[in-house]
Amino acid sequence: MAVIRISGPAAGQAIQTLGGSLPEPRRASVRQISDPDAGWLDEALVLWFPGPKSATGEDCAEIQCHGGRAVIRAIERALERSCGLRRAEAGEFTRRAFLNGRVDLLEAEALGDLLSAETELQRAVLASSVAGGASEQVAAWRDAILSASAAVEQELDFSDDDEEGVAPPSVWRASIESVVGQMEQWLAAPSADRLRDGLRIVLAGPPNSGKSSLFNAILDEAAAIVSPIAGTTRDAIERPVAIAGVPFVLVDTAGLRSEGAEEIEAIGIERAEQELARADVVLWLGPEGAGPAGAIEVGSMIDLSDGPRKTGGALHVSSRTREGVPELLSAIGELGRDKLPRPGQVAVSQRQREHLASGRAALLDSLRFDDLLLVGEALRQARHSMDAMLGNVATEDMLDTLFGRFCIGK
Repeated sequence: MAVIRISGPAAGQAIQTLGGSLPEPRRASVRQISDPDAGWLDEALVLWFPGPKSATGEDCAEIQCHGGRAVIRAIERALERSCGLRRAEAGEFTRRAFLNGRVDLLEAEALGDLLSAETELQRAVLASSVAGGASEQVAAWRDAILSASAAVEQELDFSDDDEEGVAPPSVWRASIESVVGQMEQWLAAPSADRLRDGLRIVLAGPPNSGKSSLFNAILDEAAAIVSPIAGTTRDAIERPVAIAGVPFVLVDTAGLRSEGAEEIEAIGIERAEQELARADVVLWLGPEGAGPAGAIEVGSMIDLSDGPRKTGGALHVSSRTREGVPELLSAIGELGRDKLPRPGQVAVSQRQREHLASGRAALLDSLRFDDLLLVGEALRQARHSMDAMLGNVATEDMLDTLFGRFCIGK
């Protein structure tokens, strides 16, 4: 089966042109789909969603037809030629929903991430934001800031009078202090960008330390060339992988050595060092204690009698027999869960984090200033930051970037 979705003021007329009549709203009905020029095309289910109570806030319709490419293309041609419709751009349905007030920018961003989610952790964390939980919290902050602004304006208006009903400063200050504390919790949470892209696990160590073999063992495929010749891996190789439901990007790197590397291998070593600087997790297969701070010590090739052995909390594996590999994967998964947002915890993107930090800074200024005019301006700036998070103020370039990463059907 295939679903052809239509949105816009001509949606109803398009269904009447191809299907004869509009079905009852939100009720699937069988229709014979015909092209006025080419004749009968298919028997399909048709649904009609009159605006504004639709996904996009506009009149919408769906044709659920048979999924053969020829059928789909014939109906598309009829919609274009006989009904004057055009193909949707990437993310256009969600963009129209945003512009028509059906979703705000926080919900739209979370939906975009949800569409590309590949692990249960990603889905579970994003579910609350898609359902509007994050938007409700930001809207509540905005209302609290607006109330504080009103109280400050009242103080300014009646500061020379002794009339009753003037809100004392302590009322709005307590509210703003509470908002600042909640914002700090969001800012302290792991980034949504890490959740979307996956944590980077970099395998590092000197040549012939078993990095590529372990890389293949974790992926359970021969993604990297394995050879006893030193310097076989000359570039960073990366693959996305889910470990214990946590998204990762696994990166194999060139062997690190200070001498004996020819020109091309030296370039690979330089890139390996760059990957180490970007890594969220490093699996160090080299001499114990010689790796970066915080690296997980891994002793490889334990199936060999002369294989390296490490002390303390090091993990030991054999890529050939897979001994120790499950334990290593379990440790990586647990570490990943600690570095990513958990279900029920808000995941804040870089864009949202910038506006959130700006809003928090403005609120701290409002608590610090003595001049009520400066306090009022700081509260206005904080309110503007909340509007930017929700998308009440947004530029076309930013919207193009956001919705451009959606698929056509969204």
